[in-house]
Amino acid sequence: PELLLLDEPMAGMNVEEKEDMCRFVLDVNDEFGTTIVLIEHDMGVVMDISDRVMVLDYGRKIADGSPDEIRQNQSVIDAYLGVTH
Repeated sequence: PELLLLDEPMAGMNVEEKEDMCRFVLDVNDEFGTTIVLIEHDMGVVMDISDRVMVLDYGRKIADGSPDEIRQNQSVIDAYLGVTH
């Protein structure tokens, strides 16, 4: 397929299983050129294997960019780490 949608593929997995799944996802992309849309709450996994990340806050897009750009995005920091009032 040209596009593969994975919704929470790491749910319930231990570290070793997550590593295996990450390798599988990367291999599919490398070998077949398949674009992969990954919906995942494990931010370590997302940041490690993604070329581009889109962040939603209550269904509204608040950021889109490389993992490094997302790590430094103030809207993402505010939404997910909180802000002092």
